[in-house]
Amino acid sequence: MTATAAKAAEIKIMCSGAMRPALEELASQFERASGHKLAITYGSTNTIRERALAGDAGDLVIFAAPAVEDVVRQGKLAAKVDLVRSGVGVGVPAGAPRPDLSSAEAFKRTLLAAKSFARSEGPSGTYIAALLERMGIAEQMKGKTVVVRGRLVGDALVKGEAEIGVQQVSELRSVPGVDVLPMPAEIQNITVFSAGLTPQAKASEAVQALIKFLTSPAAAPVIKSKGLEPA
Repeated sequence: MTATAAKAAEIKIMCSGAMRPALEELASQFERASGHKLAITYGSTNTIRERALAGDAGDLVIFAAPAVEDVVRQGKLAAKVDLVRSGVGVGVPAGAPRPDLSSAEAFKRTLLAAKSFARSEGPSGTYIAALLERMGIAEQMKGKTVVVRGRLVGDALVKGEAEIGVQQVSELRSVPGVDVLPMPAEIQNITVFSAGLTPQAKASEAVQALIKFLTSPAAAPVIKSKGLEPA
């Protein structure tokens, strides 16, 4: 996978937060092995989607698969490659009493009993907002919900802004001082995060080498260690 100095390239990437913990570690491995350099910008799925639609997203974008598919359909990306599967987790400040999450009904009771609750604006936040509607508690939760923007839900938890929060497992686990618990299986939601390739990237040997590496068995241990699963 090593590139000669003449062929070494810089790959410009925009990446969603759910993939960040894994990509940060995998990037250094890829750079050492290939000689290529990765210039990575992190942002929300919505922000990356808008940049991709504007044709201003570099060589490669990584965000929620349905949004990538939409941008491909609109002709602004040339191809989609699935990278990881990401589940939703429940976070509480480290050392806090562990809430009852044994069932969907228990999760509902836990949220109603909480004094404050945090969620993001990303795929997990969108899912949870819809779930609260289906459970019939959206209005009861509205006044005590902190919608986190431009940072992680875990940050709100460690700063005492919320006593319980929901986000992608990988994002919750990336914040020191947060205990991460699984969602009840019957209301778990899995999001696939995919790479979207621009037309010039699809023809790039460096980008193709990166995709091959990210989807290889060699990358799987890092992906799993961050609370994700290979797609």
